[in-house]
Amino acid sequence: MKALRDWSLQHAALLSAVYARAARWAPRLAPLIGLLGARRSEAWLQALERRAKGALFDCRMCGDCALLACGMACPMGCGKQMRNGPCGGVRADGSCELDPQRRCTWVDAGEGDRRIAPGHSAGWTRRLPPLDQRLRGRSTWLRVIRQPPAAAPPAPSLPPPDDTPSGFERACRNALAGGPPVVTVEITPPDSADPAALLARAARFAGLVDAINITDGAGANCHMSSVAAASVLAAQGISTVCQVGCRDRNRIAVQGDVLGAAALGVRNVLCLTGDDVSQGDHPEAKPVFDLDAVNLLHILRGMRDQAVYASGRKLDVAPRLFLGATANPFVPPFAERVANLERKIDAGAQFVQMQFCFDLERLEHFMQAVRARGLHRRAAILVGVGTLHSAKALRWMADHVPGVFVPQAMTERVAAAADQPAEGLRLCIETIQAALRIEGVAGVHLMGHRNEETLARAIVESGLRPARAEPTFKESMA
Repeated sequence: MKALRDWSLQHAALLSAVYARAARWAPRLAPLIGLLGARRSEAWLQALERRAKGALFDCRMCGDCALLACGMACPMGCGKQMRNGPCGGVRADGSCELDPQRRCTWVDAGEGDRRIAPGHSAGWTRRLPPLDQRLRGRSTWLRVIRQPPAAAPPAPSLPPPDDTPSGFERACRNALAGGPPVVTVEITPPDSADPAALLARAARFAGLVDAINITDGAGANCHMSSVAAASVLAAQGISTVCQVGCRDRNRIAVQGDVLGAAALGVRNVLCLTGDDVSQGDHPEAKPVFDLDAVNLLHILRGMRDQAVYASGRKLDVAPRLFLGATANPFVPPFAERVANLERKIDAGAQFVQMQFCFDLERLEHFMQAVRARGLHRRAAILVGVGTLHSAKALRWMADHVPGVFVPQAMTERVAAAADQPAEGLRLCIETIQAALRIEGVAGVHLMGHRNEETLARAIVESGLRPARAEPTFKESMA
């Protein structure tokens, strides 16, 4: 069976042409379907479709086939069931984050897309809507015969700037206009019902950052909820970016959470698909993945701009949101990462925070492609940077954190240093300064688990912000 699927990938151009032509001719069978009846036609076509597409494409019978938009690779083969992949956790060898023995579905999709249209990846920039779970197991062929799918509408343009943007939004807009770089830092919420520790850690960055990013179950580990932690900081006048992941919530819960966060003063939302649960402290948990990051962006944008839920039901008052997405140009499939970013920006992303950057050459290559599409003018792109205290920690990250690539030369440099923490800090500062020299980079996003003191030093010593004498957040982020 695997050999047949490999053959279909190698012949994606031929199969896509056959599939597209069949879809155009299929409505001519509508009179026959009418004679046979819908129930009998469904049973017959469903069995035929399952066998044919299962053998050729590992089809999971989602009821809303997306083969033509995904290089003739079924997106339901993705471990996270992403409709708009790839995720940021693809391993360096192109294997799946969830199953290292399995090749990433989106790596296959990229290869198929290049065979279908060499040098062109239009399918990757068109958003595929969330799956209608009522269609699972149903025949897509019958739907095509009875009602051909309409062409996807063009992506709407972004709304005009809010009259009262958040401080972080102002910083991003200023950076896009040639102003000073944006600086954000990531903090993991506490394992406590007492917010005192969170406030103390956040206070270290008063006057040094434009916003504090609150993680949402990072690494699939349980902490205080990102919505609650971001709201605690917002109540103290601290500009926050609230991460919202799709791993643990369906579309009902995620809309309710974002609406509640907005009511508590949280304006900035970073949309994520989410990490693999098997790598966290609750590996027995059931992942949700009802949405992916692209569709989450689209839904939240609809709540903000049209004041409607994903269902179409009206909101009484729309939330004011500044929406963000992530990008990871440092892991496969490299050629498709820019197209995936464009899809996120089309869906509503206004700022972008990257994964850890340890490879400046790869970053420069990615940004060249970003500039070629003009994406650096549509969203503020923040490069992920950070520092680890030892070569051992770098090796551990490279081996155990999907989506992070650490060049061997960097690990060897830290290992050879007499003072490894100091060398790690120097590397972080060098990366910050080099990244900001790349055209299109609007700022940096600093990461480092429980490493606030070192990250604050990196901000000051890299020249991003001057040291200040104990400012309050209400002074620095007003």
